[in-house]
Amino acid sequence: MPLIPEEPQIHESAQGPRATPASGRIAPTPRPVPGPRPAAPSRPGRPGPLRPAPPMQRTPRDVAAKPAPSGPAAGAAAPVTPQIQLIPASVEGALDAAEEAVDLLLDSGRAPGDVLVITTGEQHPWAAHELSFGETSYWAQHDAGDDVFYTDVTIATRAASRPVVVVAVNGGPEDAAASALSAAHSRAGALLIVCGDPQRINSVLGAGV
Repeated sequence: MPLIPEEPQIHESAQGPRATPASGRIAPTPRPVPGPRPAAPSRPGRPGPLRPAPPMQRTPRDVAAKPAPSGPAAGAAAPVTPQIQLIPASVEGALDAAEEAVDLLLDSGRAPGDVLVITTGEQHPWAAHELSFGETSYWAQHDAGDDVFYTDVTIATRAASRPVVVVAVNGGPEDAAASALSAAHSRAGALLIVCGDPQRINSVLGAGV
């Protein structure tokens, strides 16, 4: 009688779970839950450039206010003293000498509006003529400043300053020369020309005019 080989008996613990008759599939073996991964070792980096330590903050000091310097302000313009020229002339010839001085000024390049002429005695013919039309018209020409302006000592204080003033000491009261020179000196910007008797003019200038 032939022998029937027996089916090998496999232990369940080694074979694993058997297939259930309902599904016919082998139940998967549960995998172990992975635990946390170990941290990766840090890589040594390159040392960065060393930064200098920040400077210490300084406490601002109170700046003491310096007192303003006493005396005249810096840059203040000094008073201008005109140059004085004396042209000897007699009382009768002082007006002609003044006319010649004006002609020389214009020939040298001076503008007519730069010149003011003051007489101490008889008025210049131009002034007498213009005043015959009234003081308004006369002073309007002065304010325009386009031409040589002639006036006399009695109204010279109304005239404005000009670069050159010419004085003709051609008579008048004793104090007329002093008044004319005082008015002319304060109005001459660069040059003061005096036509007349040198002795009389020097005595007036020596008195501080």
